[in-house]
Amino acid sequence: MEPKGKKILIADDEPDILEILEYNLTAEGFTVLKAKDGDEALIVARQQHPDLIILDVMMPRKTGMEVCQILRSQPGFEQTLIIILTALSDESSHVKGLEMGADDYVNKPISPKVLISRVNALFRRTFRADETIIKLGDLQIDKEQFIIRHKGQDIILAKKEFELLALLASKPGRVFLRHEILNQVWGADVIVGDRTIDVHIRKIRQKLEIDCITTVKGVGYKFELSAA
Repeated sequence: MEPKGKKILIADDEPDILEILEYNLTAEGFTVLKAKDGDEALIVARQQHPDLIILDVMMPRKTGMEVCQILRSQPGFEQTLIIILTALSDESSHVKGLEMGADDYVNKPISPKVLISRVNALFRRTFRADETIIKLGDLQIDKEQFIIRHKGQDIILAKKEFELLALLASKPGRVFLRHEILNQVWGADVIVGDRTIDVHIRKIRQKLEIDCITTVKGVGYKFELSAA
């Protein structure tokens, strides 16, 4: 999914913020839709099916969290990118947003440059998720041949270990919730415990011998290669 030319919905009850974000996103080549409250955001989203939705947490009628949760439960919005805007900088607010299905969050006051960089990063992650071969630094993941290579050396992973690593690496920096991992790797019909994920993560770390999977305590896991 190429970033430019995509449709973005911004929902915020502050006209100044809507105007500033619309100006900056339009200048970047995006088509911008606007909504001033939660109910209007749902209406516009259902009518226009934007590629990405930016939701302010503290909106009238329905909060950004509520809108996010409603959209995630409806067909056609499972993979829509969602960013939460919040003036609440505490960790619990960020965790709640991720648990509701948001892909990222941006703190207020908003820096347009920071927001645009987050937007572009999300679109790049989505584009990478569709690739057959994922290349990240010295690590290469071939999803068709089930091959992992690091600095030219093949690394053998069990099938579920491979699928788990490929899922996390498909969107670097994005936190995958534990229930998402269970559903996408093991399937909703297979009953396995949370401990199963922990065991597979530990085995992947041991076999790769590189620092690339970060535990987000009480939430899930994300893929990010260390600077070293």
